[in-house]
Amino acid sequence: MNDAIVIGGGFYGIAIAHYLKRNRGFRSVAIIERENELLTRASLRNQARIHNGYHYPRSFVTAIRSRINLPRFVRDFPFAVFDQFTKIYAIARDSKVSPRQFERFCQEIGATLQPAPPNVRALFASRHIEAVYLVQEYAFNAVALRRWAQETAAQAGIDLMLGQTVRNVQPGDDCITFELLTPNGASRLARARYVFNCTYSGLRTVFSEEGRVGGLLKHEIAEMALIEVPAELRNIGVTVMDGPFFSCMPFPSRELHTLSHVRYTPHVQWHEQGVTDPNTELQRYHRQSRADRMLRDAARYMPALQRATVRDTLFEVKTVLARNEIDDGRPIYFERVPAIVGAYNILGGKIDNVYDILTKLDDEALPL
Repeated sequence: MNDAIVIGGGFYGIAIAHYLKRNRGFRSVAIIERENELLTRASLRNQARIHNGYHYPRSFVTAIRSRINLPRFVRDFPFAVFDQFTKIYAIARDSKVSPRQFERFCQEIGATLQPAPPNVRALFASRHIEAVYLVQEYAFNAVALRRWAQETAAQAGIDLMLGQTVRNVQPGDDCITFELLTPNGASRLARARYVFNCTYSGLRTVFSEEGRVGGLLKHEIAEMALIEVPAELRNIGVTVMDGPFFSCMPFPSRELHTLSHVRYTPHVQWHEQGVTDPNTELQRYHRQSRADRMLRDAARYMPALQRATVRDTLFEVKTVLARNEIDDGRPIYFERVPAIVGAYNILGGKIDNVYDILTKLDDEALPL
């Protein structure tokens, strides 16, 4: 029997497993991951942005948490931080947030902001863009984080159980029992003192009964285009907000840029009900790309994007708390699983949220 199992081998799963070994003195910790490698799903297929608060003028708490967590992430993972680019936020003329409101918001959260020089403003179509600012924001290299995850697991003595799936987590006598499924269809019963469910969009899939996840989750099948930008945009990251919204960010692990668009990135959206597996929906989805439409619309605001080339596209399930649909907030979801002592559901919306999770765990007794 393990002291703890962590279900999900993404960035959060590795960070929590390492925390349990290093900070809480757990002797035997295992990570169970359905894929055959760590950090292959949501940890890899995203915008690779390290937020610094600018993105959330309608969610002050999320913005402040980003401001607090970014320096910690940069300190702890310098090998994965990419800062060799100029980050720009542009305010569209029909934005939900005016330039004055954006400036006041940045002042309130203590985020640096300065008007862009003429050569940067010239990259934008003035008939659509009202203001352009230089800000401080970074990207991360997910492949570098994967190497860190593999090395950390080996050095800390974390057992990796790859290509396996957990189902039917149940309370047992002084432990938690669960069914472990292997790729060949075999299964066995296993036990642990604690279970940390870090499966992101698959939170409900590890239980056989409803009511084990209290929060209402919203899923979407999201497309992130990978593009090669023209030379004048190569060392630039851009976010146009807030309404006719797109982002074009460096994607260090592929030496390309991501392109996401508020209208075309979400393909299918639904509120989760019952015990479902969003990954099954992703596997069934036709994955017909909208990258060309993203580029056409983004080029209205930034004409140089007309000369960008789509090189690839990433599809993934994106999961958020339904209550944050209105304000775009990205708080953590940290829950003691109802009726299963020692089991936790954990969900974060941004990579730096991991520090908020670890703070929550500091407040848990976790006796062995």
